[in-house]
Amino acid sequence: MAEQKLAQRRNAAGLSRDLEVLEVLGTPEALRNRGLGVNRVAELTARDKGQISRTLATLADSGFVERDRATGKYRLGFQLYSLASRTAEARFVEEAGRYLRKVVNLTHETTHLCVLRGGNVLTLKSELSTHAFRGVGWEGVSVAALSTSSGRALLSDWNEAEIEEWYEEHAKDNLIIRPTIGASVQETGGLQSPEQNRRVEKIKNVEDLKKELAQIRKAGYAKVDEEFEWGLVGASAPIRDHSDKIIGVINVSAPKTRIGSHLDQVGEIIAKVGLEFSLNLGATKLTY
Repeated sequence: MAEQKLAQRRNAAGLSRDLEVLEVLGTPEALRNRGLGVNRVAELTARDKGQISRTLATLADSGFVERDRATGKYRLGFQLYSLASRTAEARFVEEAGRYLRKVVNLTHETTHLCVLRGGNVLTLKSELSTHAFRGVGWEGVSVAALSTSSGRALLSDWNEAEIEEWYEEHAKDNLIIRPTIGASVQETGGLQSPEQNRRVEKIKNVEDLKKELAQIRKAGYAKVDEEFEWGLVGASAPIRDHSDKIIGVINVSAPKTRIGSHLDQVGEIIAKVGLEFSLNLGATKLTY
């Protein structure tokens, strides 16, 4: 079918013809063989070998394909994967908006879309509640993952070996400048006092982390109680894509005085909305 489709377009010009080449390099045959030679690409596209050679050289110069010097085969390049990744993430953020707004409407709290970046959690998008100081946002801010509900939820579908490797590398990660959430910056505009900067340290070793992740899988959401910041609580629920992998989380963080007594209820709400979002992205896994 792929060969027939490409043959139908063999007389196309310009960009369409370059896209044919990229399509060929993305076929199961090319992936299975770790690339294709010029002759095979020319055969599959029904084009002249000299034209294909020049096209591949141009695409290689731009990083869209790369050539294995040992075999002479071409395969898709990192630049193409980078563009695809950014496009997918942009769509992910755009799609997230209505789900974040739904959580805000249900909890009356500021809600965040977060992803894992090494040992840190990065906030891609926030929807502010009426409680939040409107001039302060969390989009683009990173914080150390281990003491956050978001970080733990993002790790919760990893196997033991992956968890151990991550913990060994990132257990001591801590950003030098870490904005505070909730009542600290968003509501008062200032930093916490030394007396307020106390935190509860619940995860002291990798075994503690494994036990915590087991609880998250059972509950369907993660929560922290003054572990990230004194006086602050938070809950996060996973978002899965079509491969059923966790690719992000929905997070609610707020002062303990405001949601501490019903943090589990908040967790259940975001878990339900996270599931709706996941199903929209093509996920089929309904639980851990």
